[in-house]
Amino acid sequence: MVMVSGSFNVKLWGAVAAHFVCAPLLFFAHAGGSSGDSPKVAVIYTITNPKLKEDVERAVRDEFGGKVEILRYEDASIFEETAKAGRMGREPAAKFVAMYADSVRSGARAVLSVCSTVSDLAHSMRETGEFVGVPIVGMNDEMCREAVRSGDRILVAATFRSAVEPTKRSIRRACAELGRSVEISEAVVDGGFGSASGAFEKLLSEKLREAAKSADVIVFAQASMAPYADFVERACAKRVLSNPKFGARALKSALAGEGR
Repeated sequence: MVMVSGSFNVKLWGAVAAHFVCAPLLFFAHAGGSSGDSPKVAVIYTITNPKLKEDVERAVRDEFGGKVEILRYEDASIFEETAKAGRMGREPAAKFVAMYADSVRSGARAVLSVCSTVSDLAHSMRETGEFVGVPIVGMNDEMCREAVRSGDRILVAATFRSAVEPTKRSIRRACAELGRSVEISEAVVDGGFGSASGAFEKLLSEKLREAAKSADVIVFAQASMAPYADFVERACAKRVLSNPKFGARALKSALAGEGR
């Protein structure tokens, strides 16, 4: 089951901010739980891509054996404003935190943040999630751990430049957790994403084949790139890690109290 949230009033941030400043986190403390055998989880999107939403929610349902209630939250302006500014600003951050707050009040027991561009913000909220008992996990966190476990040279591939640095920081955090050191390179494939079948695959192979020669593993920074993982793996003869499977797995682990 998927419940889609309504529109969000950014003024809610005023209430959220007041609780952070004056009465830290009390705002979240009275969230209800889900009923029955199916846990309630929330998924936050900051980009409107119907195929991405379908794939993410299918992966979540598969991970939970179909027994899960999904609350869907989305606000594309967060990605648009962050990508344009080149950094996470006050307004998009307020909108994101407001969605998390609403999901907690709506009874979500764990939250998955999908967009890699806002992964630093999601990571910064981990202590909040632990305190209130509603963990928030980033889509790429577990994938980056797997990348660090898989090789010493990691190539981050993306179609949006705004996704690259946050993903590299996720990899560095994974290195710190696992006590490893890796070399990180990047490749941004501009243009062609979502074009006719075959065109984007050709562009990907042209852009990534050379860069992949000096990598042990390729990480797709965006879950929306997942349909091309098998193709790139064959074209580059390198292991390719992509989501949403790692994100769905991390969400389930967080709900079970096993998340990091």
